[in-house]
Amino acid sequence: MKKLLIYLKGYEKETVLAPLFKMLEALFELFVPLVMAAVIDVGIGGSDRGYIVRMCLILVALGVIGLTCSITAQYFAAKAATGFSTVLRKELFGHIQSLSYTEMDKIGTSTLMTRMTSDINQVQSGINLVLRLFLRSPFIVFGAMVMAFTVDVKAALVFVITIPLLSIVVFGIMLWTMPMYRRVQGALDQVLGLTRENLTGVRVIRAFRMEEQEQKHFRQENEHLTDLQKFVGRISGLMNPVTYIIVNGAVIVLLYTGAVRVDAGILTQGQVVALVNYMNQILVELVKLANLIITVTKAVACGNRIQSIFEIPCSMKNGTREIKNTITSLQFDHVGLTYAEAGTESLTDIDFTVHAGETIGVIGGTGSGKSSLINLIPRFYDATAGAVRINGEDVKNYDKESLRHMVGVVPQKAVLFNGTIADNLRWGKEDATEEEMWQALSVAQAKDFVEERDGQLQARVDQGGKNLSGGQRQRLTIARALVRKPGILILDDSASALDFATDAALRKSIREMEGQPIVFIVSQRTSSIRHADKIIVLDDGKVAGIGTHQELLNNCEVYQEIYYSQFEKEEGKMAAAEEGVSVHE
Repeated sequence: MKKLLIYLKGYEKETVLAPLFKMLEALFELFVPLVMAAVIDVGIGGSDRGYIVRMCLILVALGVIGLTCSITAQYFAAKAATGFSTVLRKELFGHIQSLSYTEMDKIGTSTLMTRMTSDINQVQSGINLVLRLFLRSPFIVFGAMVMAFTVDVKAALVFVITIPLLSIVVFGIMLWTMPMYRRVQGALDQVLGLTRENLTGVRVIRAFRMEEQEQKHFRQENEHLTDLQKFVGRISGLMNPVTYIIVNGAVIVLLYTGAVRVDAGILTQGQVVALVNYMNQILVELVKLANLIITVTKAVACGNRIQSIFEIPCSMKNGTREIKNTITSLQFDHVGLTYAEAGTESLTDIDFTVHAGETIGVIGGTGSGKSSLINLIPRFYDATAGAVRINGEDVKNYDKESLRHMVGVVPQKAVLFNGTIADNLRWGKEDATEEEMWQALSVAQAKDFVEERDGQLQARVDQGGKNLSGGQRQRLTIARALVRKPGILILDDSASALDFATDAALRKSIREMEGQPIVFIVSQRTSSIRHADKIIVLDDGKVAGIGTHQELLNNCEVYQEIYYSQFEKEEGKMAAAEEGVSVHE
């Protein structure tokens, strides 16, 4: 948590002025009981109405000045706390973006979301309260004790006994609850992760009639979180009644002592009232301090959780070389891949070479390693054996930004962002001109439907592309990758929602692109890759065959099994689609 305080840099003035004005407020507050004592002893005791009015005006002035100081302190505290959380959230987001897929897989999406939202909000609240109360409350407590000694030393000894007892209770409960709040936040991670999983997979859950089982699972996790919160809440809840008992016991002793000394003529009635007021001030401030400690305890626990994310280094070291020339070749040199904490390899001894202008098809059953293979090219993951080489150089030696600028990736799930069509296309190239965008849309077979929409390139796209069909979303994501004119284009099963004719037209347009990029087409359909220059067949992370469509039909059993399982369903549609493209030509 201490390391996070560097993000208060730039708010040094606010972090000084906020507690300073709070202490000024407290200082004026400490004079109130003395003024009240004077009103009772001099004004009321002497029936001096003018004196009472003057003292009341002083009380009003003390209240106005205290309120002004309080508002000013609140302004500076809020400015420092919100500024801190803004910078922290930005830095945390940047650090998360710097992590490789390996670290993100380990941490988990729900955990990262919790750190970015509720944890940072909790730390923000903690800093706000610390700046306002951390010095004010102790200052009032010890200030009231000092002022009590100025009134009467013997009566003030009650304060000397009361304050240590209260401190033991407050800090003892704080030390007890701090580790419990960490467990509460961990349980919250579990509930958020389960919620996200259920919302993401709601269609699958309903399709398999698993609603009751998932509800039961969620109820169990939620009840576990509730039980933890109740337990720590009960312990924290002890603070207020115990402090009230101690303070009210002290008030009883104080009243008894004061009554005896008033009867002896040592103290006046106003002085006893002042002592009781000081004790009540201590009570109020210690209750505030107790709440502050609870909040700070949560904030420290959350801050440590945030710091733990910052302390996770990226396992993927960045290279220094840049790809300045066009990409002429890509080689997988006996590549193997083992995911972190996995028992076996996901890819084993992958060895092939491709050159500029070639189209490579990648096919295999579910879990055969198709996505794992293409994820090694832009270094989403690093090979754990062998090397992936571009232009003869290991990709690990290239600067990641330079490498990924030359690789266009269209993932399996079409992801679009809230904005316009042009905004989404410019994710591929920030300074893309309208001509470049229309050219990319034309190659991606998306030009026609974009022209039909109101505003065309300025047409709105809802978050996730919810106002578009599945095929339209896929074509826009393909256009987004094409607009940068990459040296390597990876289509990871990104045409699954397209009909056969559109798929065939897309493949034809990509083959005719300028710059002769290396094209990887990952697909479950043999029709999408049958015209590739080379087809890689994967089976359980190993290469089952490499060759053309006809060569694999003759020599590769895995490819034969995939092809003939689709042959009857797809052959007619595929032939018609290819014929349509030829006629169009």
